Amino acid sequence: MKVSTSRLLDILVFFFFYQCQAIPHYKFIVKEVPYTRLCSTKNILTVNGQFPGPTLYVNKGDTIVVDVYNRGNYNITIHWHGVKQPRNPWSDGPEYITQCPIQPGAKFRQKIIFTTEEGTLWWHAHSEWSRATVHGALIIYPKIGTSYPFPKPDVEIPIILGDWWKEDIMKVYLDLERYAGLGVPSDAYLINGQPGDLYPCSKPETLRLKVKRGLTYFLRIINAILVDGLFFAIANHTVTVVGSDASYLKPFNRTFICLTPGQTVDVLLEANQSPNHYYMAASVYTTVTRQGDYDNTTTTAIVEYNGNYTPSSPPVFPYLPGYNDTEASINFTASLRSLADKEHPIDVPMEINTHLFYTLSLGSPCKNNSCPAGEQLRFIASVNNVSFLNPSIDILQAYYCCIQGVYGTNLPDFPQLFFDFTADYLPTEWEIPQLGTEVRVLDYNSTVELVFQATNLIGGSDHGMHLHGHSFYVVGLGLGNFDKDKDPLTYNLVDPPFQNTIHVPENGWMAIRFKANNPGVWHMHCHIDRHMVWGMDTAFIVKDGESPEAKMLPPPPDMPPC
Repeated sequence: MKVSTSRLLDILVFFFFYQCQAIPHYKFIVKEVPYTRLCSTKNILTVNGQFPGPTLYVNKGDTIVVDVYNRGNYNITIHWHGVKQPRNPWSDGPEYITQCPIQPGAKFRQKIIFTTEEGTLWWHAHSEWSRATVHGALIIYPKIGTSYPFPKPDVEIPIILGDWWKEDIMKVYLDLERYAGLGVPSDAYLINGQPGDLYPCSKPETLRLKVKRGLTYFLRIINAILVDGLFFAIANHTVTVVGSDASYLKPFNRTFICLTPGQTVDVLLEANQSPNHYYMAASVYTTVTRQGDYDNTTTTAIVEYNGNYTPSSPPVFPYLPGYNDTEASINFTASLRSLADKEHPIDVPMEINTHLFYTLSLGSPCKNNSCPAGEQLRFIASVNNVSFLNPSIDILQAYYCCIQGVYGTNLPDFPQLFFDFTADYLPTEWEIPQLGTEVRVLDYNSTVELVFQATNLIGGSDHGMHLHGHSFYVVGLGLGNFDKDKDPLTYNLVDPPFQNTIHVPENGWMAIRFKANNPGVWHMHCHIDRHMVWGMDTAFIVKDGESPEAKMLPPPPDMPPC
């Protein structure tokens, strides 16, 4: 490959900058260690031996470097979920999208560039299903010299909601990949790595949050679960929601919240109840209806007030909606409103030059009983009837080096066929999508409106859609089919929430807007990970702009080889 003199100079300057800036450095050693949960011990993949992994603390606008050493037995990548990484997709992390995986025994230095993010994000593995145990919180404080847009809380606590399988997670993943069924549901949900005292062999390690009456506690809640949304509540307490996905919200009170996989929600908890023990609890929200196909257990922690008293036994339990309460989930999402004040302005695109309409569908590859006996209940997922296939080398490398034949640019802007997407009965021939590695190319600074439409092919499902490299404004949502004439009239263009992950309801729609002002290759996928395994993902390629500040940075020197 020939490299121009100017490009070579750019690379040398970048290498010098990359190596010599006095910025914080962290070391992530990925390795297997034994952990005991639910009465049995198994080896799990961790970062620095910790589960959940280490919490990183930064201020708004900081830059850090993380050296990732893979001392495990499987390939690994690390993604900085919700960090926009301006002009620097090389450190974003999704396997075969922006990099090839870090192989066992290898190392990769990632530079994480923070800009407008402020609040709670998280980091996690982005290869196969390693993120089940390889994840941690990412706390972004206000820029030095500024403060929260609410009274400073007395105590801050990350709350990571996770899941646990008794079986080896790689076997769970490989079986799902091979058979393309629903997969084995988790055996437990977790709060900060612990199942809670409703599970066997778990009572002594149950998380106990000791509080003092009159103080305010800032809970930074992260849904790190692989395949399920969750309802979360604290008995007899109302929380004040103040942020989501590292963006501040107009405060509002709720007795429970709902998080789609990958989403973060910041809440304030006032310790204002009578001294007692109160359960903090989380249980599933899912559109899977058959018992045994989802985890119907409940994880708990205990909020314990200081003082001398005789606590309730068992602790007081909170109300949580039913596992399939779509109305409760939608109502929570619809309550999110950006703070949108002078210190935290928003910039919703008003003039749209790129309109996209993406159907999100589950289907079946088993046409005319073509699948082997015992494998008829197979699933495939698609965006606009294209089920994504991972390439053999990463798309970013292919794009940067002009390597042909790795990906196509023919992801349709609109479905080839419009129909009643949410009808109870749909023709079975529509359940079989095309296969391909198709992406959408966007001009720099283009303004995009994207409508996600969940369909009822082979049965409806909700979807937690996540976009890398950008946050987006959620301007509208609803149930049923999107109406291009009526629904835009109801858009919230005044204070829509600024998210990187959002819950598209079963048999419903969601409209988002964003400006494609970050050159590079950026993954977009469903964060219900079995949907991604089945092919519900794609990528946007945002072209370079004209000025040097609008061009993608060159690759670092140690990109993992393919």
